[in-house]
Amino acid sequence: MKLLRVIGSAHPEAGGPVESILIWGAVLKEHGCSIEVLSLDSPLEPWIESFPLKLYPMGLRNPRHHKWQKKIPWARYGYTPHFVPWLKENASRYDAIIIDGFWEYTALGSWRALRNSQTPFFVFAHGMLDPYFIRTHPVKAAAKQIFWWLADGRLAAHAENVFFTSEEECRLAQRSFWPFRGRGRIIPYGIADAPGDAAAQIESFRAAVPELGGRPFLLFLSRIHPKKGCDLLIRAFAEAAGRHPGLDLVMAGPDSVGWATDLRQMAAKLGVSNRIHWPGMLKGSSKWGAFRAAEAFVLPSHQENFGTVVAEAMACGTPVLTTDKVNIWREVEASGAGLIAQDHLEGVKRLLNEFLSLPAADKMAMGARARQGFLGNFDLAAMAPQILQALKAERTPLGLL
Repeated sequence: MKLLRVIGSAHPEAGGPVESILIWGAVLKEHGCSIEVLSLDSPLEPWIESFPLKLYPMGLRNPRHHKWQKKIPWARYGYTPHFVPWLKENASRYDAIIIDGFWEYTALGSWRALRNSQTPFFVFAHGMLDPYFIRTHPVKAAAKQIFWWLADGRLAAHAENVFFTSEEECRLAQRSFWPFRGRGRIIPYGIADAPGDAAAQIESFRAAVPELGGRPFLLFLSRIHPKKGCDLLIRAFAEAAGRHPGLDLVMAGPDSVGWATDLRQMAAKLGVSNRIHWPGMLKGSSKWGAFRAAEAFVLPSHQENFGTVVAEAMACGTPVLTTDKVNIWREVEASGAGLIAQDHLEGVKRLLNEFLSLPAADKMAMGARARQGFLGNFDLAAMAPQILQALKAERTPLGLL
């Protein structure tokens, strides 16, 4: 089977959708499925040549492309004259096409290119229809409703299926933009199992954060972004720090909106700046070592479609402390892999206090359940046949399977 994934940007640091494409590429290859990628990136991007999959970047070939994107709304939307002609000409080479996400030119362009195509196409929502974004960005939401009428909603309605990663996501999506006429299907969205030598990975992580030494720590590993609840975690940790003087906090991830400076200042005012470490984005062995060495992984998000990092922590047998705004929280809770609270300061305080008060044996048991929960819910290698079947299946009825 030959599959095309269509995405706004395939930059390796762009987040969960790109990571899922790369994981699918590695895992589905073992089942005879090859994946290629079509994006709106400029061919001049320095990372293009090292991208692990065959990539067709359709963006403008101009060194000022990034400057235009910051200043011109149509450029931010991703318009490029190369996208539609390429997709029309090449769609027949693929057995199926997945358009990853909404609200970029990939949606309008794919609708224009594929509405009369014989190649089946699907849309992966990736949490972009969550009502959270309507509440937090009402002006943008009004503009999105117009785009929904003009392009994105039409794309969803004519797709073979709109893919969601959980029943929670599908339920929320159908309340966001009117009318929702897409055919919702839950599809496995797992990850590849944690690779490599655990001891070597922990050593790599400790070397990457030398100021941490051998101290125990809680781990946050995601984008430094207001949506992730980083401020709640720092405040909750500051309160818990006095009762647990031997414990540190690692805040790992790219500073995607320039918020880290404010958070560091907050930590300094709260008197815990020397116990919070900011290694930036961790990759490869250092990232897996961070998961394996942590006492627990904490993700106090206000909205999370899936939370790849949650599954990664569970794969490493690390307890998860998260909120009920992460759409896989029910799977975490049902498997006994961690603790769940609401996404406010008192909720995050409760997460830390409840976990840190557990006996060591109970924490170890929670970690073991996290590992089993990963194998039962998020191991993509075991779910690959279900994914391939979903790509071959006929349209499902409107709503959930």
